[in-house]
Amino acid sequence: MAAKAIFYHAGCPVCVAAEHAVADAIDHSKYQVEIVHLGTDKSRIGEAEAAGVKSVPALVIDGAAFHINFGASIDDLK
Repeated sequence: MAAKAIFYHAGCPVCVAAEHAVADAIDHSKYQVEIVHLGTDKSRIGEAEAAGVKSVPALVIDGAAFHINFGASIDDLK
């Protein structure tokens, strides 16, 4: 079974560009990639924060949050 990678974003141009460049480049034979749009699914903001996400776009993989560029602070999404 593949490990899970979660790509959190807010739909901004920076986030969409990162989604195409990063999330689409992940080896899908090793990782099951889930895309979460925090702008439309605010119920998952707490989950993202608990995983260490401080801003979006961010990729959480193997329990570690990786921040990619800067689109929006997680606080701005609340």
